[in-house]
Amino acid sequence: MAKIDYQPVAHDHEAFLRKALKRKDFRESYEGLEEEYRLAREMLTARSRLGLTQEDVAGLMGTTKSAVSRLEATGKHTPSLTSLKKYAQAVGCRLEIKLVPKPGRKSIGMDKKQATG
Repeated sequence: MAKIDYQPVAHDHEAFLRKALKRKDFRESYEGLEEEYRLAREMLTARSRLGLTQEDVAGLMGTTKSAVSRLEATGKHTPSLTSLKKYAQAVGCRLEIKLVPKPGRKSIGMDKKQATG
């Protein structure tokens, strides 16, 4: 069998993204997945910080490498809180979830309370 040398292809993700975001359909889809991409980046950063592979994390979580791969993927799978907690623990983190008010958004609940109060 012939030996094949692996030669990775250079990829400038930032340049790719700048070009792709000029297309309206891509931009709308990408913006619609903003939270998912942010979560994926957080997960990959946490795993990389410890120098762990997906297989390492799977072992720590008591699951399979393919399950970890699905957790780190965007748009294909919605992970449960339990899975996210296990992942966070495996990569030396704690899971923190926040609801952050959108700027300029008036609270409807406060208006009703003030009107009756």
